[in-house]
Amino acid sequence: MYATDFAHVTNWVFDLDNTLYPPSARLFELIEVRMTAYVMQSLGVDRPEADRLRNAYWQRYGTTLAGLMREHGVDPGPYLTEVHEISLAALQPDPVLRAQIAALPGRRFVFTNGSSSYAGKVLEARGLAGIFDGIYGVEHAGFHPKPDAAAYAAVFARAEIAPERAAMFEDDPRNLKVPHALGMRCVHVAETAVEAPHIDHHTSDLAGFLANLRR
Repeated sequence: MYATDFAHVTNWVFDLDNTLYPPSARLFELIEVRMTAYVMQSLGVDRPEADRLRNAYWQRYGTTLAGLMREHGVDPGPYLTEVHEISLAALQPDPVLRAQIAALPGRRFVFTNGSSSYAGKVLEARGLAGIFDGIYGVEHAGFHPKPDAAAYAAVFARAEIAPERAAMFEDDPRNLKVPHALGMRCVHVAETAVEAPHIDHHTSDLAGFLANLRR
C-alpha cells in the first residue's frame, strides 16, 4: 500500500523505548521513578520539586539529563547508569518483529536518548540482538538528545547515514521534526495517531507495518 514511499530507503533508524517494545511494558515509568530520585539526591529537592524539574527539563531540552547538565553541571555518566538500572522482566522476545527488521534491505540502526548499554540489554530481552548494524545512545551524540538537531547530525555522521535515503521510526512526534526536515521518511509508532506535517505515516503495529513494505 505504501511500499513505494520506502522504495529508496537503505538506512532504517529505530528509536528504542516504546518503539521496539510496546508501551504496555511500562519500562519508562520505572526509569522516571529513578530519574526523580536522582534529581532529588543531586539537587537536594523534595519529590514534588524533582518531578516538576524533570518534566520542565524534558519539555525544554528534550530530556531530564540535558536540563541537569545545562543548568546544574550534572555528570551524565553516573546518571545514565543509575536511571537505567531497572528490571526488564516485562519484556518478551518478539520473533515476528525480529524477522521483519532483519528482512529490511540495507542497514538497520537503533538511536536512543538512553545509553547504548541500556539499549543493548533491551534488545537482548526482546530477542532483537544481532540484527542491527549500529546501536547509538545519547553518549554518541555528545549528550545532545533528540530532538536537538545536533544529536541527529552527530549520530548520522558516525553511522554514515544519508538522510535522503533513510527512514526513522519514533514514538515521540517531536523527535521526527528534524529527520523530516532532513528528507527522511518519518513513521510515528504509537497507539494514537498524531496529524502533523512532519509525520509521513503512523502505525500501532511496527511488525505489521514493516511486513507491508514488501507487499
